[in-house]
Amino acid sequence: MDRVQKDETREHRIAMEAIVDAYGPEEQAMGWYYYLEDRIQFPFEAHCVQTRQISPLNKGEQVKVIRMAPEDECMREMFVEIQWQDRIFSVPLVQLNAIDVDEASEEAIADWHYWVCRGYEF
Repeated sequence: MDRVQKDETREHRIAMEAIVDAYGPEEQAMGWYYYLEDRIQFPFEAHCVQTRQISPLNKGEQVKVIRMAPEDECMREMFVEIQWQDRIFSVPLVQLNAIDVDEASEEAIADWHYWVCRGYEF
């Protein structure tokens, strides 16, 4: 994904809500996990916006996102479980753009995309 310009409002929200009091990579990962899990309304439809070697999705495909992947799968990046071709498995959240979700879900997903696009890591 392309780098995005710094957004102070988003930076503040992430610092105060997603990774507040997180003092290491594991705590940041869990902060992000619960931030997303608390704010995203599942299930929802999404489009694949980028291909990834670790995912079978092609750009433009539409999938149903069911829930966050298990915590232990999200220690390096955030994954969600999707229903695709009669199977359920996990893909990176950054690979997806939600379709017709509520404002809180849209904001939380955009916050994660922003974090990744800025090059931030746990």
